[in-house]
Amino acid sequence: MKPVFPAPTRRKVLSAGIWTSLSLGFPAMASAGPLLAFPRDGGAHPDFSTEWWYVTGWANAGGQTAAYGFQLTFFRSRIPKTQGMRSGLAARQLIFAHAAITNIRGRKHWHDQRMARSSGRAPGNSPTDTAWADTARTAITLQDWSLVEQNQVLQANLRCADFSLALTLTPTQPVLLQGDQGLSRKGPDAAQTSYYYSLPHMQVQGALELHGKQLVVEPGSTAWLDHEWSQEMLHPDAVGWDWIGINLFDGSALTAFQLRDRHGAAVWDGGSFRTQTALRTFQQGDVVFSPARTWTSPLSQSTYPVEWAVRTPSGTYTVRALLDNQELDSRASTGAIYWEGLSEVRDSQQRLVGRGYLEMTGYASPMRM
Repeated sequence: MKPVFPAPTRRKVLSAGIWTSLSLGFPAMASAGPLLAFPRDGGAHPDFSTEWWYVTGWANAGGQTAAYGFQLTFFRSRIPKTQGMRSGLAARQLIFAHAAITNIRGRKHWHDQRMARSSGRAPGNSPTDTAWADTARTAITLQDWSLVEQNQVLQANLRCADFSLALTLTPTQPVLLQGDQGLSRKGPDAAQTSYYYSLPHMQVQGALELHGKQLVVEPGSTAWLDHEWSQEMLHPDAVGWDWIGINLFDGSALTAFQLRDRHGAAVWDGGSFRTQTALRTFQQGDVVFSPARTWTSPLSQSTYPVEWAVRTPSGTYTVRALLDNQELDSRASTGAIYWEGLSEVRDSQQRLVGRGYLEMTGYASPMRM
């Protein structure tokens, strides 16, 4: 039986700074209560069925402001135990990775993917592993792709046939605990809850490479990290979700999401808005996504809303894709076709106030997690 995530009964701040740590007290389900603490909870949680580390951002490069969007996501999925599986080298986890670069002025989008099985053992302790995820800190490796934290700074590296990334991501704000101090409700049932935190407004340094041409990342480049893990997240009626993570130019951070049923109605919604001085967590019913313009993929024939009006308690925003065709075909790894891309955000007066990523799943086929 999958565990239920009840509301915390106590909270205690353990340390301050970029990596804020909180103690979350639970009933007897866990004797001492889970501890959300960093850098440890930046690492993998192999007892949970699903987990991902999701980096998105824009890069100023080649003298073109906000010319490139980039995305790197690592997924970890637990393989259910099977009778007779006794070998210490047997695969216990699947690790996937997706990456993409969007050239806004060139109107071009590239993406790639990787997949490997992992024994779940520490790096170097299994000669068959080509992928692993550390449990003590953010350190995920899949062949020649990696996302590694050292001294609170993340290094993202990958190489593909058409593009590569070698980026240093430095947090500039404290960790943003989504939902109720890091417990994010995703559906009407209590089991549909995830652990979820973000690091918005990360400073980006390093280089991109496109077809052998290196592009040095220039000042003003910014990224966003999401890390989320759960046992169960999708309600049976939910076929997918729409999500935005937006770095606003005034230093604020906007998160908004909805989970949709097959008719397009919201099964659940939520998010948050954090300024330099305050955090507002949205409650169910606070967020409304209204499609304004759609685009149909010539590859999948799926139709996506590439422009939205997103109403939140902190304001109504227009979210507009900077390139319509930012669809990813990941059927060779996670099995899904979805849309994920760099977007601009305007306020109710249609003033440009931020940029970030929009993700839309379940339009090509229902998501299964």
